Amino acid sequence: MTLKFARLGTAGNEQPAVIAQDADGTEKYFSLTALTNDIDGGFLASDGIARTREALDKGELPEISAVGLRVGAPVARPGAVVAIGLNYTAHAAESGATPPEVPVVFLKPSNTIVGPFDAAPIPPSSEKYDYEVELAIVIGREASYLSSLEEAEDCIAGYAVANDLSEREYQIPGAAGQWTKGKSLPASTPLGPWLVPASDIDPDNLHLQTVVNGESRQDSSTSDMIFDPATIVHHLSQYMVLEPGDVIITGTPEGVAMSGRFPFIQPGDVVEVEIEGLGSQRQEYFRATARSTPGVRLHPVS
Repeated sequence: MTLKFARLGTAGNEQPAVIAQDADGTEKYFSLTALTNDIDGGFLASDGIARTREALDKGELPEISAVGLRVGAPVARPGAVVAIGLNYTAHAAESGATPPEVPVVFLKPSNTIVGPFDAAPIPPSSEKYDYEVELAIVIGREASYLSSLEEAEDCIAGYAVANDLSEREYQIPGAAGQWTKGKSLPASTPLGPWLVPASDIDPDNLHLQTVVNGESRQDSSTSDMIFDPATIVHHLSQYMVLEPGDVIITGTPEGVAMSGRFPFIQPGDVVEVEIEGLGSQRQEYFRATARSTPGVRLHPVS
């Protein structure tokens, strides 16, 4: 049985839940508060996914209604958000870059994580705000100096959809570039709607796409990835300690606005990103003002 882990409720007050199918194939929501206060590193590291399956089999989790509830990011604020650049062959080509021989790694602040349907602020002075659909890895156990790809696979709790929003004018001007500036903006990493356990999905051939105002922009497959999830986790473990609950976003396919084929995001635009088996996101974009803190607007479960 495929499970989908979600966090429901207002920002900062999300409650953990799991979505499972009954015998008729109908999806139902069940509260996880009997097992954990949140879906976080502690829950994942303590075999939370296995304990959830056992509790569902025993009928120990109460069914809940999710109607009207905001969908938050499926993992509570991670300790680290690690990102991989230029990880799709066609995207490297459209960027004018040679496909990398080792993963290109950068970090994003964990406070960029927001819910998958929260309205998205465009920075006040931004003119080149860009979308990037990405497969996200969620770490389930500590990974440090791993010796094999098999060990790396065992450290992956599951997968989710991410949108790595990027301000290109901040990111790439000058000889050295400023990736951190272009990738650290408020609410620039929508995550979710669900976390799907690694045992329930094959990440190596998933269709992913981005649609902007009804127009298809990115349409590809994770089979075009240069470095697969296990390789990425193994590689990162040689340079940093990955902790349970950490999120790795694994790069984006071709079709971004930076390619010159499409316009950058404008206020009022609607961006939808989706990955097969992992669900879809929808963000409506607005211009943040210079003197206010960009907030998030709430979108309920339909």
